[in-house]
Amino acid sequence: MAKSSGKKPKIYIKPSKRGTFTKAAKKSGMSVQAKAASVLSDPNASPAMKKKANFARNAAKWKKGGKKKK
Repeated sequence: MAKSSGKKPKIYIKPSKRGTFTKAAKKSGMSVQAKAASVLSDPNASPAMKKKANFARNAAKWKKGGKKKK
């Protein structure tokens, strides 16, 4: 078995889809996280919007770089 280099693969977001969820959140006068919560709790939301909302919720947990806290 080959050893992995320890690097995670880059996430690819189709250019035409980039920023669409943020734009929808701003249009409805909500923050991205508030919009994500409302979309995920809405049974009538489209599967595409649910996917974007879940991605936004997960992406908020990622480290933004910088020094680690001890």
